[in-house]
This record gives sequence, structure tokens and C-alpha cells, in this order.
Amino acid sequence: MTFTQLWQSLTPLYDAGEARAIVRMVLEDRFGMSMTDLLCDGTSKMSATDSDRLMQMMSRLRDAEPVQYVLGEAWFMGRKFHVEPGVLIPRPETETLCQWVMDDNTLQHPKILDIGCGSGCIAVTLALGMTGSAVTAYDISPHALAVTERNALALGAAVTVEHQDALHLAQEPHQWDVIVSNPPYICLNERGAMHANVTRYEPAEALYVPDDAPLLFYTAIADYAAVSLRPAGKLYFECNPLYLHDITAMLASKGFTAIQTHDDPYGKQRFIQATRP
Repeated sequence: MTFTQLWQSLTPLYDAGEARAIVRMVLEDRFGMSMTDLLCDGTSKMSATDSDRLMQMMSRLRDAEPVQYVLGEAWFMGRKFHVEPGVLIPRPETETLCQWVMDDNTLQHPKILDIGCGSGCIAVTLALGMTGSAVTAYDISPHALAVTERNALALGAAVTVEHQDALHLAQEPHQWDVIVSNPPYICLNERGAMHANVTRYEPAEALYVPDDAPLLFYTAIADYAAVSLRPAGKLYFECNPLYLHDITAMLASKGFTAIQTHDDPYGKQRFIQATRP
């Protein structure tokens, strides 16, 4: 199949621009093909082995499997992270959250906790970007913790991982300078509007909350942070923009001060910072 035929086979799932980008990513990353190769019908000159491998990958893509899972990797903050089914794929928006945390830091040796680490993209990025930091990553999924450990090792980041349930964290007074979390925040009633490559493949436990409890994880983590952050310590959340004002009000009711919001690169208010008094 030609490059055009390959990407056109994905147009039932993606628009033309995204379909082209996905197929080009596969051909460049796995088969070393440049754009010139693609324009010169390089796919027709592939070996039988490579052609079979490409067709297997295309079959997975046509079944709506995310290209990051097909390739086993995703880029985040200029670094390549291993990803696989069972861990949430890092989103470009979350880079803004990491940059905000790093830009805010004025401490020499901050103790940082990432709650719900998934692939480890936040924990690893902060460990590498904040010299002298001590970063710990919590997740309820042993699979996610294993992936975080793998990425930390591959990228040379010192990250301690712990199996913990974000909804049932034991209070640790004055333990952390920074707590950051990108918890589940999509209500189940929003699922119907989401793309099949998310709903069919990415881990539900990392995405969804009950319709009647959209702030489930935010409230639990805020309760933990209100005790476990050191005085003037900071809590950072990525959130569903639909509930940003509710989260802000909840944080204020628990005594957090200097509450600020931050837009994602698409102009949506997606991030919140709050300070423990």
C-alpha cells in the first residue's frame, strides 16, 4: 500500500491531517522513512518482513488502538516515555502543569509527591527538571508503578514509587513541599462524546469518576494535602475545566490560600495551584 492508501484507511476514525500524521509517525519511527521516502512510494520497496509488520500495526490502528500503544512510546517534555495498555498516555497539556511547578520552585531541596503517577511523566519530569528534589510517585496500579520505574531508570531520574490509594492516604504531617496530581476527572456521562481510541483502550480507573462525585479525587487529595504539606507548601491539580470553579471553592473551604488557575495551551482553564497556610 502507498502512503496515501495507508493514511486514507484511517479516515473513518481520524480526520485527514491526523491520519497522515499517525501513519507518518509509524513509518518514520519504526521503519526509518523520511518524507522524501514516503513521497517516492518507499512503502512499496519494503521487505516482506517489514511489510507484514507494518500491516499488523495498521490493523491495530484501524481498530482504534492509540498510536502510542502501537509504538510503545510517547513524547513528553522532549523525552521519550515507554507506554503500554494499562497506563494513561501522557497528554501535551500536562507539560504546562509540569512547567508551572518547575517555574514556581524556589526551594533548594524540595520534597515532591505525584499522586496517580501513571507512566511517570510528571514525576520523572520534575525529578530531572528540579535539581536537588526528592520525588515520590504514588499509584494504586502495580502496573503503572512498574512503568514509572522503567521510565525513571531509562531516563536517569531518581523517583521513589509507592503503592498507594489516592482515596485512602494516611495523613503524614508536614511531609511534602509540593503535591501534584492529575487524577481521574471525567464523569461517566461524558464518555459518549469521547474518541474510541480513549474509551476502548486507556485505563478506565485513570480516567473516570462517578457522575454524582466529580470532585471525588480532588477532595480526598486536598484533605491529605491540608495536613501533609509543609506550611506554605503548594498543591497543584490538573482538572476538568467544567469543575474548575467547584474545585477552587472546595480548596478555599479547606483553608487553602493564594489559589490560582492556569490555562492549557488551548485556552482552557485546566490547572489549579493552592497554598497550605
